[in-house]
Amino acid sequence: MMTPILITGGTGTLGRLVVRRLRDAGCGVRMLTRRSREAEDGIEFVTGDLATGEGIELAVDGTETIVHCAGSPKGDENKARNLVRAASRAGAAHLVYISAVGADRIPIGGRVDRAMFGYFGSKLAAERIVADSGLPFTTLRATQFHELILTGAQQMAKLPVMPAPAGFRVQPVDADEVAARLVDLTLGEPAGLVPDMGGPRVYGAADLLRGYLRAHKRRRLIVPVWLPGKAARMFRAGANLAPEQAVGHRTWEEFLADLVS
Repeated sequence: MMTPILITGGTGTLGRLVVRRLRDAGCGVRMLTRRSREAEDGIEFVTGDLATGEGIELAVDGTETIVHCAGSPKGDENKARNLVRAASRAGAAHLVYISAVGADRIPIGGRVDRAMFGYFGSKLAAERIVADSGLPFTTLRATQFHELILTGAQQMAKLPVMPAPAGFRVQPVDADEVAARLVDLTLGEPAGLVPDMGGPRVYGAADLLRGYLRAHKRRRLIVPVWLPGKAARMFRAGANLAPEQAVGHRTWEEFLADLVS
């Protein structure tokens, strides 16, 4: 019987793509879910909650490889700790984690930093728990997905004036391309922290918004907004970018064109 690969966050933007690619590769998949579900399409569902740790030991039982895609703006540290604790007891052979480019370079200081950039601090804390777990692991850092930027643009387009963080640049990457890389790493040997993965182009924040407006044939005034704090300063310095690892292929323009076609 095939040993299943456990995936957390399997219904998210990245996780669902990872699940599909693992199934296409002929792998057995077990998905952690907070709601009870019957098995379907070769996917086994196990009920559990990473935030509380409830059901996690059952989820990892009988698995050798775990892909941790579950993430949120806060709480990643505690979720990673609960997963690592259960995985260590089960003797997992490979823990794969997806993190964010800049997690180690963007400082999270005061209240403004925590409110706007706490995601990066949460990712770094989870990274450290994985790396210090004693388990064989692989961690991949990726730049922001197109879908995340799209969500932000949609929200800002509801305003009469669209604010754009002054000096911010972004290197959007295709989620399915990240999923492909993550599956390759999952099926390989544990490799520790691997090279970052970034999209093919770096854009100014205002340019991303203009691209969104053009694609949807809309007009809005875009106004630069200066954000305070250490984290924002590092963003302006490009700490969230990986220009030397611009290995992605699908551009922001191509992503938008596919949406409106």
